[in-house]
Amino acid sequence: MSQTTRYLQSPEAEHEIEMGVLVDCLLADSIQAGASDIHIEPWEHTIVVRIRLNGVLSELVHLPLDIMDKLSGRFKVMANLVSYQTGLPQEGHSPTKEELGNVELRISVFPTTRGEKIVVRLFDPRNRSFELHKLGFHQDALDKLEAVLASPSGLFLLTGPTGSGKTTAIYSALTYITGKAGPSVSVSTVEDPVEFNLPMISQTQINPAQEFTYAKALRSLMRQDPQVIMVGEIRDPETAAIAVQAGLTGHLVISTIHSGVAAGVFARLINMEIEPFLLASSIIGVMGIRLIRQNCSQCSLSYDPDPGLLKTLKPEQIEKADFQKGPGCTSCLHTGFAGRTALPELLVADETFRDAVLEKRPTRALHQVAVEQGMETMWDNGIRHVLKGNTTLEEIFRVVSMDQL
Repeated sequence: MSQTTRYLQSPEAEHEIEMGVLVDCLLADSIQAGASDIHIEPWEHTIVVRIRLNGVLSELVHLPLDIMDKLSGRFKVMANLVSYQTGLPQEGHSPTKEELGNVELRISVFPTTRGEKIVVRLFDPRNRSFELHKLGFHQDALDKLEAVLASPSGLFLLTGPTGSGKTTAIYSALTYITGKAGPSVSVSTVEDPVEFNLPMISQTQINPAQEFTYAKALRSLMRQDPQVIMVGEIRDPETAAIAVQAGLTGHLVISTIHSGVAAGVFARLINMEIEPFLLASSIIGVMGIRLIRQNCSQCSLSYDPDPGLLKTLKPEQIEKADFQKGPGCTSCLHTGFAGRTALPELLVADETFRDAVLEKRPTRALHQVAVEQGMETMWDNGIRHVLKGNTTLEEIFRVVSMDQL
């Protein structure tokens, strides 16, 4: 039984629910479960509290609808927000108590027709390790990534949806660089927001309200004599142009950009009016990344995947496969999964690929050239995990879309 449920069933809560105690119980249950987010949302008859476990939302508890105002008020006080304002979105952050592990909370309050929805992002320093070898990459992909990070200059881009592990991968890359070079390398970042403070690295947070944007920060940062620059995200043509120019003028620039597959980054940047010859000269690598859930080691059992999904595999793969799936147990909170690992798709820009970019080939053709030059796709990486019994075939289809096969 969770701490929240025990408290709600206690004699004290039957008399009156104390918001401070209730919020502490919700946070304790979420942190103990290893959740990344808490969603508190008013539904028709109750307040539902859901937590995101390994990237998937699961219900934690339902609360009485009449405490919604007091509950949102408590979170607003914690984050130093305007407690009487209910019609506008608000964002803030707050540390938890020491007994909860000093977890950092990023609190977002958003108005809905039934009341305010609260989403709390949990940053637990105890569950974060920024080490390349712990990302779950195959050794070949890890070797290629280390070679890219050893480059003295160029633009290295990561792509993937929100929550796909881009920030963890970038922080791990920066930690690897500083670990190899020590105090002899100057590393600076521009982020929105700074999620974790990294040793030996100068980190800056943009502030659009004061017109301190990615482009303005990056332009000014060039006068700070950096060797490695991390830009949180390339969102606009101006930032893209400065990042490309920085990669061409002796800096190693690491950033993220939204695109479906690694090869699609080039079309996205061309749409931002960056010339193909600049992209071919500056981009040294692109890594697409996704996170998949791993089977629970306590309850994982042999199973037969859906016949329709099996048609995507080769007969020799099916013959050697060890298909595993967990029915769920107390250890994995009845999800069948415990923990996540990364599916990388690392495209290293060699001479053949650069020629294809200069020829302005479409994304599908660029993707094929990259595969021919040795790129292992996210699908191939995922199937390797399936065949070893680390995850399910259904999980790969949930994460990797059909157009990425």
